[in-house]
Amino acid sequence: MMKEFARKLALAAAVLLAAPAFAQEAPDAMVKRVSQDTLATIRSDPLVQSGDQARIRDLIEVKLVPQFDFTRMTALAMGRNWRNATPEQQKQLTDQFRALLVRTYAGALNQYRSETIDYKPFKMNPDDTEVTVRTQVTKTSGQPVSIDYSLEKTPEGWKAYDVIVAGVSLVTNYRDEFSAQIKNGGIDGLVKTLADRNKGAPAK
Repeated sequence: MMKEFARKLALAAAVLLAAPAFAQEAPDAMVKRVSQDTLATIRSDPLVQSGDQARIRDLIEVKLVPQFDFTRMTALAMGRNWRNATPEQQKQLTDQFRALLVRTYAGALNQYRSETIDYKPFKMNPDDTEVTVRTQVTKTSGQPVSIDYSLEKTPEGWKAYDVIVAGVSLVTNYRDEFSAQIKNGGIDGLVKTLADRNKGAPAK
């Protein structure tokens, strides 16, 4: 189940890989712009096509990472346990969770080549600071996958703090796992578990 979720999550990465968003760009316009740019890059870059993990990681670090608020994502994935972590532990957890997601994307992103993306109707009020942009990704075979992005308005532009893939929230998906790890080994135990996982081979 986790491998299937990772594959679907890679679709989400394809929709948000891009340079930092324009400061005044609307959230739905940003998602559409970067998704088209990303899919074009995936299809045309020979190193990405060949599955070069170093190239894919570089692409993600430069284009994907700036689009997300990893601190808020980690806090949501931790749930109430976030408040029990020290500032140093919070930083370590954020760094390790960020690394985990980058490795997950890098291990799966090169599987996708022929996706098309439909952008659902979007409305927002001028004073909205949090919105959801809804999309649907269709492959040449298989059922379409809905991918919804929870975005917040920040001084640096709109940032994603959750991704809902086929109805499953990314942060909720990890919350039970993190809670179990903390119950067994405390917050430091979770940090160590994530660090050990990030030292292993990239997910396939």
